Amino acid sequence: MKTIALVMIVKNEERCLKRCLDSVKGIVDKIIIVDTGSQDRTLDIARASGADVYTYTWKNDFADARNYALSHSDADWNLILDADEYISSGTREDIAPFLESEPRLGSIYIRNVYMDEGEKSYNQSKTIRLLPKGVKFTGKIHEQADSSLPCVLLPILVEHDGYLHTGKKEKRNLPYMLQELQKQPHNPYLLYKIAGSYQTLKDEEKALKTFREFYSQVPPTASYRAKGVVGYLFSLMTHKKFAEILEIIKQEETALKDYASFHFFCGVFYMQLILSDTARYIQYLPKIEQSYLRCLEIGENTKDEEDMGVGTYKAAYNLGTWYEVSGSVEKARKYYQEAAEQGYAKARERLMQMNGEL
Repeated sequence: MKTIALVMIVKNEERCLKRCLDSVKGIVDKIIIVDTGSQDRTLDIARASGADVYTYTWKNDFADARNYALSHSDADWNLILDADEYISSGTREDIAPFLESEPRLGSIYIRNVYMDEGEKSYNQSKTIRLLPKGVKFTGKIHEQADSSLPCVLLPILVEHDGYLHTGKKEKRNLPYMLQELQKQPHNPYLLYKIAGSYQTLKDEEKALKTFREFYSQVPPTASYRAKGVVGYLFSLMTHKKFAEILEIIKQEETALKDYASFHFFCGVFYMQLILSDTARYIQYLPKIEQSYLRCLEIGENTKDEEDMGVGTYKAAYNLGTWYEVSGSVEKARKYYQEAAEQGYAKARERLMQMNGEL
């Protein structure tokens, strides 16, 4: 039987390390943890779990640290997790056929939770986290598996709550990304990640400048392009660049026609646009309804990295809001109910308020 090791790099992770290690019980055969300078109870928690613990002098290079950790594993397969992640779905049995087959790269689902305007929101992406023996990482920041082996999507779901601590990772990673950008000034993926970090850190001027450069460089087939374009549009909206947004929407309406986040943005934007100058932009009024209906037509997207809910409960809730302010109370109730049935608390609250008003 093939063996699996959990291989991690950590620093000051007493908040969440035990949760992560508990989640892999029954899946991995051994745990290898490399500490990069913890000053809390991280090492005690790691040792109590039975992990093999090593220390590493940080060199501002994530790939080097991960490869150092991998060098201590003799397992057939290596599972890579961060301490603020944990497996919520999937078992050893689920991946057993993959483990016994020829060497390939294993991709899993990561569901990120973050705060958006005071409420928890989620997005889901796929990333390579199960590596056969001998495969290492490359890249000082946002490191990736250095291999041309084929990739297989596995039935494993990992929850990640690190983004709830707003700005922590962005503040840590931004200097490394900027160093890499000096070497690769036209790297669209770096520009995309840097722009998003500036956006999270509320440095709106730098965010917009970097998004502009990203948009000029990103190839049309890049997997992250759609999410980057939507981020760019939101950045433009923060700066009230309405004419520019209208032009980009026109340019992107074909390329992003099946991307719910794009249409969700459009629904939000057309409302702001009309409120900014009703007489001038009243012709865009029908597009609010059309945008959210298109979101619901597309539905939830689990194939690409997209915010969860923009094709389901969030779109239904916003559509309900639109119908309510338009005087279509029964339509509003219908879409609030749809969102509430999908577990959206704001929709349940609004339904209760409407019932109390009658």
